[in-house]
Amino acid sequence: MPANTLENKIAFVSGGSRGIGRSVALTLADAGAHVMISYRSAAQEARSVVDQIQQMGRESVAFQVDVSQFNLSREIVEKVVEQFKKLDILVNNAGITKDNLLMRMSEEDWDAVINTNLKSVFNMTKAAIRPMMAQRSGKIINITSIAGIIGNAGQANYAASKAGMIGFTKSLAKELGSRNIQVNAVAPGFVETDMTAKLSEEQRKKLVENIPLRRTAKPEEIAAAVKFLASAAADYITGQVICVDGGMVM
Repeated sequence: MPANTLENKIAFVSGGSRGIGRSVALTLADAGAHVMISYRSAAQEARSVVDQIQQMGRESVAFQVDVSQFNLSREIVEKVVEQFKKLDILVNNAGITKDNLLMRMSEEDWDAVINTNLKSVFNMTKAAIRPMMAQRSGKIINITSIAGIIGNAGQANYAASKAGMIGFTKSLAKELGSRNIQVNAVAPGFVETDMTAKLSEEQRKKLVENIPLRRTAKPEEIAAAVKFLASAAADYITGQVICVDGGMVM
């Protein structure tokens, strides 16, 4: 069996209905995994992802849930494990932005971003490691951002949440290494998503000038890195942050 196959693996992708999460879910399914996703409000998009995965001959379920809520996160992981008897791959992708300069940033916007982007990682991972430890195997992949490495003006809340994910990744990798569980992070740069689609041509041009490869990433390119880390080909990689950013962070 090829090292990059995910045949019959059970995967869960938070925030899997749109953007990077959608591409990750479809890519893992294409590699052979049965993929469950969570979403908060994009019901139609989530249904579309489930339909596409099922058309590949894989099993898929979409859970409408706020993964910033501890008990709700635990419940959906328990449902997946109850149905499939295991959990092989967890991709913590759920995230939001509420950008503003710190002087103008409200406490509500700070809390919303930290809870959705960072607390959800604690919630989902704490629930997932129990079955992974029991089966003595597992892959946890956290979708962070280059903003968590180099910062970004107007995104103190977002950058703090993503930097927190990096510290979480490295600490957990040390905790779980002896149980044969690998914990890594992928740090995208600028990706073609709904957010970048709103940029003007002038803004896009200025953005691309700061990228050595002179283009933004496609969601599928982020998903390819996740697929690699989820596969047996990455069994000896843990505690790492892979920047998929066209060379912005060197």
